[in-house]
Amino acid sequence: MEQIRIDEIARRLFESVPPALRGMQQDLEANFRAVLRSSLAKLDMVTRDEFDAQTKVLERTRAKLEALEEKVRALEGLAAGTSPTGPAGAPGSSAGNDVIDPGL
Repeated sequence: MEQIRIDEIARRLFESVPPALRGMQQDLEANFRAVLRSSLAKLDMVTRDEFDAQTKVLERTRAKLEALEEKVRALEGLAAGTSPTGPAGAPGSSAGNDVIDPGL
């Protein structure tokens, strides 16, 4: 998180402190900043630019996946229509058998 935002959050926290404790302003602000930085550093965060870049990668990947799924469906349809046990190559049928029996 940017330094400005941390300072803004620390300032808002300080403003919520009762007036009797505001005499320790510098100490409180420094402690607020330290706690905020420490807590935010523990979070697994990315910048907005990184997030947007990964979103675009995901969109392209999904589009490629959908295209590949469509190709697989088309190929499965082709394979189902021309399989050796299908109508053209059914056992006992002579369709697709161009072998000449020399014994005839």
